[in-house]
Amino acid sequence: MAAGGPSRSSAKQRTGAAGCGSAAQRERLAGYAPPSPPARPSPAPRSRPHRPPRRRSRILRKAAAERSAEEGRLLAESEDLVTELQGRSRRREGLKRRQEEVCDDPEELRRKVRELAGAVRSAKHLVVYTGAGISTAASIPDYRGPNGVWTLLQKGRRVSAADLSEAEPTLTHMSIARLHEQKLVQHVVSQNCDGLHLRSGLPRSAISELHGNMYIEVCTACTPNREYVRVFDVTERTALHRHQTGRACHKCGAPLRDTIVHFGERGTLGQPLNWEAATQAASKADTILCLGSSLKVLKKYPRLWCMTKPPSRRPKLYIVNLQWTPKDDWAALKLHGKCDDVMQLLMDELGLEIPPYSRWQDPIFSLATPLRAGEEGSHSRKSLRRSQEEPSPGDQDAPLGSAPIRGGWFGRGCAKGTKRKRVT
Repeated sequence: MAAGGPSRSSAKQRTGAAGCGSAAQRERLAGYAPPSPPARPSPAPRSRPHRPPRRRSRILRKAAAERSAEEGRLLAESEDLVTELQGRSRRREGLKRRQEEVCDDPEELRRKVRELAGAVRSAKHLVVYTGAGISTAASIPDYRGPNGVWTLLQKGRRVSAADLSEAEPTLTHMSIARLHEQKLVQHVVSQNCDGLHLRSGLPRSAISELHGNMYIEVCTACTPNREYVRVFDVTERTALHRHQTGRACHKCGAPLRDTIVHFGERGTLGQPLNWEAATQAASKADTILCLGSSLKVLKKYPRLWCMTKPPSRRPKLYIVNLQWTPKDDWAALKLHGKCDDVMQLLMDELGLEIPPYSRWQDPIFSLATPLRAGEEGSHSRKSLRRSQEEPSPGDQDAPLGSAPIRGGWFGRGCAKGTKRKRVT
């Protein structure tokens, strides 16, 4: 090594200083240290939602005479809290009372039916609004009754019912058809998807099925939309925002879709919803008869209630339902009874015979479009038959009895929090 040259050790030291691993170390070696970053403030403790003390709630459940002096003092010291707890209790009791089914005693019910019969006779334009309560006699559960679909789902219980192909128009359906035949009813607006109004013999022009019909699928690619009435439930593969049925239009080959309007959807089809006729009928109505509907959905359709008219010019409202409805205070008369019982009394009072339902005269068989070759296996639902002996091509021996309801308008798409891909 040359004299006076740098030694290897000193060179290594300089190289090591220049190649220190972090920027902070290099800056400190250079005689500079940047200011340390400000300390991050500690997060504020999360505030828990205010929960009233359970002790005070337990005390309030006791009768005033059963409370001790100490418990009375504790309540007196928490006056605002006690007021809040008592308000909550009143609201809970009010909700429970609204869900209870109440029946008028027989004599009171007959008196009310006589008043209703007078209103039917004198009405110039009577429109009937129907809900799930008119189909419970056909073993189709309602939605908000004690054993209704929404009630059971909210309790976490399984939704099941008898095979819907066995359902037939009830006494109420057949009574409405006769009232329309006698020109006492001008139009029927229904929330039901079970197709029983159509099968009772009501003309298509006299029905507005606002939430669709389980027997009808349509091609929206054709103009006007092409309808296909079937003798089986077409909603097997459909659900909320999923409406394609798996079959194709015979004319253009486009996918067919069901007509069901699920909760949270907006109905845009012309038929079978028939909103135009429903709106016209409501605007002309001087009397509205609501049968078997909680009216919690129908109340949201202002066009059906003539809300633009002054109260004195709105139609008179008559309600038949076992439970409270949000329109009770508006009603000229509220009848607490089962729809079939009320309609039997009404038809007797009007002197009209209720026609019996006959599958041989069911219009759905003449309206139905048969499946094409190769489509027989496109569904597994039991088809309607005019008689037990009549063969029904396309049936896949679907299980009968109390099998869970799957698909389309009944049950699927009801669970909250389930997001599905939208399919048009």
